[in-house]
Amino acid sequence: MSSETRSARIASFAEFYPYYLGEHSNLICRRLHFIGSTGVLALLGWAIYSGNPWWLLGMPLMGYGFAWVGHFFFEKNRPATFTYPLWSLIGDWVMYKDILTGKIRF
Repeated sequence: MSSETRSARIASFAEFYPYYLGEHSNLICRRLHFIGSTGVLALLGWAIYSGNPWWLLGMPLMGYGFAWVGHFFFEKNRPATFTYPLWSLIGDWVMYKDILTGKIRF
């Protein structure tokens, strides 16, 4: 089913999240997402600790950089961010939590 067909049918985050997980079935892609998200948290922590908000500019590069490498080179699909930007961002953090709690394999 094409992403355009799916996009017309997805009406809630509860429906989106299983689709999102399906777009992250490759273990290396999930690991790269996890590394990028951890880097985002580290940059946020460093910006707060150092009192230098310029570090916040690196957060999107860190998060999306690792994630997109995972999608383009390992998952070989188009990131969900391009179709569902907000739900994709939320999904990334829910997946991060699910990895940390052992619900999803790392």
